[in-house]
Order: sequence, then structure tokens, then C-alpha cells
Amino acid sequence: MEDARRLDLLCINTIRTLAMDAVQKANSGHPGAPMAMAPVAYVLFDRFLRHDPANPTWPNRDRFVLSVGHASMLLYSILHLTGYDLSLEDLKQFRQLHGRCAGHPELGLAPGVETTTGPLGQGAGNSVGMAVAGRWLSAHFNRPGHTLFDYRVFALCSDGDMMEGVTAEAASLAGHLALDNLIWLYDNNGITIDGRTSLAFTEDVGQRFEAYRWHVQRVPEANDLDALSRALQKAIDVADRPALVIVDSHIAYGSPNKQDTAAAHGAPLGAQEVRATKERYGWDPELEFHVPDEVANHLRSRAGERGRRLQGQWRRNFESYTQKYPELAERWQLMQSRQLPDDWSAELPTFAADAKGMPTRKASGKTLAAIAERVPWVLGGSADLSESNKTLVGDGSAVSREARDGRNLHFGIREHAMGTIVNGMSLCGFRPYAATFLVFSDYMRPSIRMAAMMNQPVVYVFTHDSLGVGEDGPTHQPIEQVAALRTIPGLDVVRPADAAEAAAAWRYVLQTTDHPVALILTRQSVPTFDRRTLSPAHGLLRGAYVLADYDPPAGGPEVILIATGSEVQLCLAAREVLSAEGLAVRVVSMPCRELFDRQDEAYRQEVLPPQVHRRVAIEAGVSMGWRRYVGPDGVIIACEDFGTSAPGAEAMIEYGLTAEAVIAAARGVVSGTTG
Repeated sequence: MEDARRLDLLCINTIRTLAMDAVQKANSGHPGAPMAMAPVAYVLFDRFLRHDPANPTWPNRDRFVLSVGHASMLLYSILHLTGYDLSLEDLKQFRQLHGRCAGHPELGLAPGVETTTGPLGQGAGNSVGMAVAGRWLSAHFNRPGHTLFDYRVFALCSDGDMMEGVTAEAASLAGHLALDNLIWLYDNNGITIDGRTSLAFTEDVGQRFEAYRWHVQRVPEANDLDALSRALQKAIDVADRPALVIVDSHIAYGSPNKQDTAAAHGAPLGAQEVRATKERYGWDPELEFHVPDEVANHLRSRAGERGRRLQGQWRRNFESYTQKYPELAERWQLMQSRQLPDDWSAELPTFAADAKGMPTRKASGKTLAAIAERVPWVLGGSADLSESNKTLVGDGSAVSREARDGRNLHFGIREHAMGTIVNGMSLCGFRPYAATFLVFSDYMRPSIRMAAMMNQPVVYVFTHDSLGVGEDGPTHQPIEQVAALRTIPGLDVVRPADAAEAAAAWRYVLQTTDHPVALILTRQSVPTFDRRTLSPAHGLLRGAYVLADYDPPAGGPEVILIATGSEVQLCLAAREVLSAEGLAVRVVSMPCRELFDRQDEAYRQEVLPPQVHRRVAIEAGVSMGWRRYVGPDGVIIACEDFGTSAPGAEAMIEYGLTAEAVIAAARGVVSGTTG
């Protein structure tokens, strides 16, 4: 027993000293939390976590999410010690250019990192999405005698996570859904950058989570390994709700001068303090990045043996499953490889020409419903706006504590958590979508940014896209939101012009597997264009295309009108008038700038000939970004104010978003009197 306890402590202190040394070498980082939570990481990875260091993406592995992302050296240290492909040299390059151990964990850099974390609360929300995914997978795929999915999700959270509103949103929904495969470990060290958490945070977290319908335990001392083990086992055994384990800890444990102080939160301890702390641990202060052989042998042999055994069992189970349930096995394999069934688009709706038309949100809803019928892992929902967003699919069944594999997620009025949750689902192979009004995209912007950073193919369905919202007024009329979304690297922003483009947009979405897409959709009806006289809507697949051209084509266009969404119809109406006046007018529908910008130069010049300087662009939002498409001589018709409460058509007229304004601008650029 004494030998076992000695080895436990040696393993824990190895984690601590690796973290201290890496932060000190980088002269940057957060040593305090890894020193405090080393016992928790050790107990979890050594005794409970079902994982395989040799195959970090084993499908039924337990997920570990470091929501307290600034404690990244805790994760890198335990991954290295348990045998992941993360070397001691990698740890020595902590926070260095082109290193694998980034300042905060980044998906794809180091094996074993399940999600990119750092902005507090994001990882907590991701873990809820992973737990939702796990329960859906088990309900959808498991069969008697063949349990393919029963993985658990563990997340380590900090005081900062607990203060963030997104954590509260996610925890509330997790409790409502009774996600009994979700366990959060809360590092209650009582310290933030400014000092004691009591400066701003005095609530009883345990009681709050009990109100959320979580099972709550407390471990009074992080260094009590037996208590940690009992608490973790009890949390795992809870069968009807998520579990929170509050662990009281000491930031920078063992540091003679910085333990329990804010000085240990976000800065190296300093060379002298590192030496003094190592001496407190009984460690040779001259040794840096030292891993005793018995520590490496113990952790790697146990993790490796357990991983091989569990993964081998799963693989044999899946082989048997494939023989008995070949269709389900094929479905799972398609899902994991981001592929689609051969017939996924067989029932996509088509939309005939119709001057009255329909809202693009309605056309989107019809298309989504057809896709979801054939691709069940296209799964998502709305932040209490499913009828407005037109995102209900299938039989309307909801994911719930009783129906784990329902077809629709009701996120409640929790936009930010919704964004983090669908990110977690995407990380488990789903093609998730999240819907709300465009103006509320601001509430979930941090999670959209994280999806783009992680190259996750999440779909955002943003309806009520402009002044056309009407009577709800400026609080609900998005003006700057489309432009703001376009500034996020790696996010495609698609604003379809009519029902046919909305259907084409979903076709593009399903074929896009390496980045997120935001669909920007109207509340008001827009005409469905007569494609017999105009270009087909699949031009959307190149981001922008010539929708209508001058006749005859010889000589090239004299003026180019460019628009997105509901304003494309204004350009078509203006073209009729201008063409009757003898002008050669080209109308370009530009539903997705980002996609157009990725086309080859020849195509871009074909659509927007560089020699044609007479251009007009119109969009019911701020003008930011349009100058690059109209050039210095062109005119941009936009809205630089917050809108007004009025019927939608009247609001558009009030702000000059009309065919008449396009006509006047075109005449001006042709005559040289404007631009």
C-alpha cells in the first residue's frame, strides 16, 4: 500500500513539475491550475477514462474536455505520460511557433485534444454536445447484445467557467435532458486573475447545479485520491442526470510563496520559486522535464493495456454488428467519414417560377426536411424559434430524456450554448444545424468563431435577415450582422435570392465538410425567378454568377448590378427599365462572397470583367466589404442605420432599398455623375 501511494504521488508530482518547467521555459502560461489539478487528471486517466493512446479517435472512447483551457499543460503532461504521440520535446516547445502544444488546446495539433478550448465556457458547452451525441448514437445504433456506444464525457471546469453565462445555459439544458453520461469536475480553487473569487463570485455553485437537476458531490481536498476515486465512481454510477464533482483545491499547490495566490494564475513561477517548489515535492531541483522511468512505465502500460483491450472488444463487436445489421453499420461508416448516402438528394424540392414566391426561410425548411429524411445525422434545432426558422424535421419528435434519438433539438432561449453544443455534436460526426434570428447571431458569435477555427461543418440557419423583418423594429432588424459574420475566417456566409437558390444553398452545405456555413434567410416572401430566362440556381455553388445578361451580348455590359438575397429582385426590376433605355445591363447574384473569392481568377473576371467599372451593389445591411466588388467608381446602396418599426416593405423604401434607387445609381455611374 505504501509503495502504491508513493508511486501515485510520484506520478502526480511528475505532472506538476512538467507543467512548471514548460511554463517556465516558455516564460508564458498558467502553472497554478495544472499544479492544483494534477491529482484529478492522474486519477481520471489512470483509473477511469476509457481511452486508447495508440488510437486517439477510437469511436467509443470516453471524451475528456479541458474547458479550463489555460491549464493546457495539465492535459499535455498527462497525454505524454500515458503514451500519446506527444514527446518530451513537444512539451519543451510549449507555446512556441509551429509547436504541437499551443497555449490553449487546439484540435488537430496534439493527439488526445478533443476540442479547441480557451475562451471559458466553450468547452463546457462542447461537452454537453458530445453527451447529446453519445446518447443519440446509443439509441440509434445500439442493439441487444451489440452496445456500440456508451461513452462518457468528462469536462474539467474552472471558477471562470462557472461564472460565464454560456456555462449556465449549457448546464441548464444538460440537466433538462438528463444527460447521465456527462460528468463535470469543477476546480474550486477560489482564485482568478484579479484575486480571490469572492471579489465577484459568492454564490453556492452546488445548489445552483442541484436546481439544474444535476447530481452534486464535493471533494474537500484535491489531494485525497481515495475521495476523488469514490466521487468519480459515484458520478459514473448516476443513472438519471448529469453529475458535478466540486473539487476544492489549492492553486499552485506546493509553491512556498505563491500557493493560493493570483500570482500563480497566469505567469511563470520564476526560477527560484520553481526550485523551491520542487524541493517541497522532494524533487531534485536541478532536473528539468524529468520523467522517472517507473512513472512512464506505470502510466503507459496501464493506459496502453486498457486501451488495446477495450478497443479490441469494440472492434470485434462492430465486426459482428456489421454482419447482423449491415445497413446500420454502413450508415455509421458514412457518418464518420463525412459522406452521404447515394440517394441523399433524391427528394430535394424544386421550385417553379412564381412572382409571389415565398420566404427563403420556407424554401430552406422544405429542403432541410427532405435532406433530414435521408440523412438522419443531419440533426439540430432552434433557440425557441423552430416554427419561425422553419427547422422542424421528420415527425417533429424532440430529443428528450425519454427519446434520446428524437429528430429535433429544442435549445430553449440559449443561443450561445446552442452554438457550443452543436460544435460538440459536430466533433462526434454529426452534421448539426443551429437556428435563430440573424440579429441574435451576435449572442453565439464566439462559438461560431470556434467552429471555423476547428474546421467543423456546422450549419447556421439565420432567418429574419434584414429591414424586411418590419414591425419588430430596429432591435430585431439586423444591419451589421451579415458583414460581421463575413469577417470570421473560414465561415461561408450564404444569402440566397429566391427559393431555388435556397435549395442550392443546402446542396452546397451538405457537400461542405471542412468549414461552417451560415445561411441568411428572409422572413418576407421574395419572387421565385423564372429560370427558363435566367441562369440556373446552381450558379450559387460558385459563390456568384451571372443571373441575367444584356442582349445581345456583343460588346460586353455597360453596367453591372450586384446583389444578394431579397435585393436581387430589385436589380432584375431595374434591369428591365435600364434595358428599355438601351443600356447593356448585367445582373450578378452574389449569394456567397467567400465562395466566389475562392474561384479561379478567370471565372471571377468572367463574372465581373475588370474593364467594366460601372457597377452598383445593393444589400440591406451596412456597406462594409462591398467596395472591393464595385471598385472606386461604383455605387453601394446600403443601410448604415439601425432601421425602424414599420411594415417591412415600407422600411425598405424608407431606407432607399428600392429598384428606383438602383436605376438612379446605374444611370449615375453610366453618365459619370455619381460614383
